[in-house]
Amino acid sequence: MSTILVVSKEKEVFRTIEACFLLDDKIDDASNRDVALEMLRKVHYDFLFIDLGILRGSVPANSYKTALQPFWQEHPNLEIIVMSSQEMIREAVMVVKAGASNYLTYPINADEIKHIKETVHAASLMQSELDYLRDQFWQIDSLEFVQTKNPTMKKALDKARSVAPTKSTVLLISETGAGKSVLARLIHRHSNRRNESFISVHCGAIPDTLLESELFGHEKGAFTGAYRKKIGKFELAKGGTIFLDEIGTITPSAQIKLLQILQDGTFQRVGGEETIQADARIISATNTDLKKMCDEGQFRKDLYYRLNVFPIEMPPLRERIEDIFYLVEIFLKKMNKVYSKEIHKVHPDVLKAFQNYSWPGNIRELENLIERAYILETSSVLTPESFPRELFEERVPLASLQVDSSLTISEVRQRAIDDIERNYLKELLANNNGRINDSAKAAGITPRQLHKLMKKHGIRKEKFRLLK
Repeated sequence: MSTILVVSKEKEVFRTIEACFLLDDKIDDASNRDVALEMLRKVHYDFLFIDLGILRGSVPANSYKTALQPFWQEHPNLEIIVMSSQEMIREAVMVVKAGASNYLTYPINADEIKHIKETVHAASLMQSELDYLRDQFWQIDSLEFVQTKNPTMKKALDKARSVAPTKSTVLLISETGAGKSVLARLIHRHSNRRNESFISVHCGAIPDTLLESELFGHEKGAFTGAYRKKIGKFELAKGGTIFLDEIGTITPSAQIKLLQILQDGTFQRVGGEETIQADARIISATNTDLKKMCDEGQFRKDLYYRLNVFPIEMPPLRERIEDIFYLVEIFLKKMNKVYSKEIHKVHPDVLKAFQNYSWPGNIRELENLIERAYILETSSVLTPESFPRELFEERVPLASLQVDSSLTISEVRQRAIDDIERNYLKELLANNNGRINDSAKAAGITPRQLHKLMKKHGIRKEKFRLLK
């Protein structure tokens, strides 16, 4: 039995669609969007037939993904078929591109409805089979993370599934906070090394002078303060997996030692002569362009090629807005387990703001915002009052941004990121009177990382000591 909801002001449309389904199918109708959403909250529908005029009436022109999201929020697997006039076919196609299953044109034809019903059902069945096979691979407690509607993220997860059982070295590429460490753990937990250690090292957070000791260990007396022998992370990860986050920050000498491990499978502790066998699968991650760093002489090319055996690129959150509802649900479940509250819903205005926000901090920022709002909230729904005011500020219209259309989108994006990063650093240093430690703490990074960013943008701390 199927459940169908028809959203149209014309009763004839409802009767035509009703006649195309079986007698035991449940078919309801609604005359507007708000009534339809209320019905979706009470009943699990399989199909939604909605008039294009009703759908588009609630959102800005061409923002069809935004118009569809409230329906998917109630039922993520809802099959949406939009109905339009002949004159609006182009817009109907745009709705399909935004994620709707298909479209119909007026006057509604019974044969077309039956064809679409069969086509959508077949596609849904195939997707269910694919999801089943995917779920057979991913462990049950991993299923929440691997749920996605985003094609790029699906490719990333498919690659992770393919490489997990192998011994290959993996390089995860994405912006900070996009979930690289979570994906690295998933790869380990679905590998043949799952019963051994998973050692995570945030290379950018370790001072240069201690990095080699942390990774490879040291012998007693190797340097001032080395009062006893220390076992490094590579030895601790024996038989398991070592995850090297922010690999682009490691020192030239550490790069040489890491290259030795990748080439020969051996290393020496700092100050030692004993050759130690390394038996750890390496998964590294970067939020910078390592190839560009190689071209600029900041990273060894031979090491880059060894690390880049199996690259997996993960999209930032602003490019997978359709997954925000999944992620919000995951974080709310997590909060409900940790705290004594029971909050299961988010106000529509908050969800709309989430869709319009640029998410510079990616998934990590979303989780932090949800946690903060959860703590502040006094009702059973996360309301706008529990979130920062700037989340609801309107974005600058695209037309007012100066861009060079002769560049590729990747180059335009990188220039915009560089401009934002440069202005942020200047404001940060000005607020902290040029003090590096205070500025780094405020930015949530190490002083060494801050120095590298300042060098990248040609910023000198002395200039900001005069500003206050």
